[in-house]
Amino acid sequence: MTSPRDYYEVLGVDRDADEAEIKKAYWNLARKYHPDVNPGDTDAEAKFKEINEAYEVLSDPEKRRRYDLYGRNGQASADGGWSPDFGGFDPFGGIFEAFFGDTVFGRQRTTAGPVRGDDLRYTLTIDLAEAASGTTRTIEFTRVGICRQCYGHGTAPGTSRMKCPECGGTGRVQSVSSTPFGMFTRVTTCSRCGGDGTIIEKPCPGCGGSGRQKEPAQVEVTVPPGVDTGAKLRLRGEGDAGLRGGSSGDLFVEIIVRPHDAFVRDGDDLRVKVPISFPQAALGAELELTAIDGSRVTLKVKPGTQSGQEIRIKGKGMPSLRGYGRGDLVAEVAVVIPTSLSRRERELLEELAALQGDSGAGIGKGKAGKRGKKSKRSPFDVFKWNSDARSDGMA
Repeated sequence: MTSPRDYYEVLGVDRDADEAEIKKAYWNLARKYHPDVNPGDTDAEAKFKEINEAYEVLSDPEKRRRYDLYGRNGQASADGGWSPDFGGFDPFGGIFEAFFGDTVFGRQRTTAGPVRGDDLRYTLTIDLAEAASGTTRTIEFTRVGICRQCYGHGTAPGTSRMKCPECGGTGRVQSVSSTPFGMFTRVTTCSRCGGDGTIIEKPCPGCGGSGRQKEPAQVEVTVPPGVDTGAKLRLRGEGDAGLRGGSSGDLFVEIIVRPHDAFVRDGDDLRVKVPISFPQAALGAELELTAIDGSRVTLKVKPGTQSGQEIRIKGKGMPSLRGYGRGDLVAEVAVVIPTSLSRRERELLEELAALQGDSGAGIGKGKAGKRGKKSKRSPFDVFKWNSDARSDGMA
């Protein structure tokens, strides 16, 4: 026996599809397999029922959550679980009217009206320093806009729409059929005018009669301080233009923050590794660092600090996206062991080893090998980074 298909597979959407994507896929499939469109086709009828079952589960947040967790068996419970239901929805009645704008037993729906434009998505990549301070970027993309030749009317210059001869301008076509239960009146959307009630004899040469055409667009995006990868900014009305006077869709800008050379983000905190010398770890020291915002901060290393120990500097992390407070800068110190020693450095370390009673102190004495000049370079010189915020454009 063939196992039931996955609901996401039935609708042809990904498991992370949002509500709008699920709804759009459902309408497209249900229109295609509706029994009134496929009279006498038992396979289409079975497919239509399967589509409705999938939609009733995936369109309900709670049912979808349980389905994602437990599959078609639903959430286990004392009464043996749950099964998807249509909640009073009649797939052969309500969907029939929703698709065709029908009049059934005296109930009449309106003709086609304004249609909202599609939403668009754009990915914007910024640096961590820009995420910390906030930034403004001008982005370029392509969208569907109002035709500049016909201003959305769809007709050639000097012409206008005319009343549809098929439906007489009503946008609907009525048919009457006899059934065992009596006369059945069915009103469907006019196939010639698409329910608009008018047709175009001479389409606009710029848009072919659609009233819209693709166009380049530039939009300024203000990125607030504290954003992180995955954040989405919504710019209302910057998506595709609508049809028949419908409003434009929105533009959703998804943020991606590039990794930093020195800092690693941990929520609102920033973590950084700081190399120090053995004397600095043993005796203590004060080191100057550059924070993500370019300011100079002092890192106080206490005497006896161990390698791997963390020192927290309050308020020098990332700003909170909620608009108040900042995270901390967490410095992890790493004691750097020199790979070569001068004669004097070796002597001092051997004296220290002897004072501390370390066994094996002085091994290799007189055989230190090649000795170079004493380096005047501070061990902390290895810890430098460019604190200037990069602004190299889109990734």
